[in-house]
Amino acid sequence: MNQKSGHRIVVLSGPSGSGKTTLVRRLIECAPVRLIKSVSATTRPPRPGEIHGDDYWFLSPEEFRQRLSEDKFIEHAEVFASGFLYGTLWSELDRAWEQAGWAFLEIDVQGALKVVQQYPDAVTIFVRTPSSQEFERRLRARGTESEEVIQRRLATAATELQLADRYKYVVVNDQLETAVSEICAILKAEEMARNA
Repeated sequence: MNQKSGHRIVVLSGPSGSGKTTLVRRLIECAPVRLIKSVSATTRPPRPGEIHGDDYWFLSPEEFRQRLSEDKFIEHAEVFASGFLYGTLWSELDRAWEQAGWAFLEIDVQGALKVVQQYPDAVTIFVRTPSSQEFERRLRARGTESEEVIQRRLATAATELQLADRYKYVVVNDQLETAVSEICAILKAEEMARNA
């Protein structure tokens, strides 16, 4: 598809604990381009305080599989061997483009590679911590996961880090404001290149 027709996509990925969620919130507030966050669909139950259609589209496994069979997802996967499915609906990209914004996807590496197959001009940004020790420290500091889950996430992170070079940009999230500024500069340059 022609990027000039408004089909702009930003994909942000990185291991759990790399600070993606905080970065996404800040970027939506201050990015030099209009970012419309894509709401992922999932079969996992909502956590306390999560809102259907805002945090996630919470679907039953049957609803998810029905939409899969109707080719409604640009990408999907089972995440962290949890048994839960996650995916990005095509309708989320359409929603961003109808609002003249960039579709902003915070998804895993597997999903990002599927998006790039269909949109090679997508702006892909991989976020990482300064070191694997810092990554593990952040994961443990959350205090929300069992040791088994932490070990699984560490293994997933090691695999994801090996694929970081498949992204157009890699940003080290050591200081939040520095990382936000760096991503804002990337988005400004990408927007200027598309409008040239």
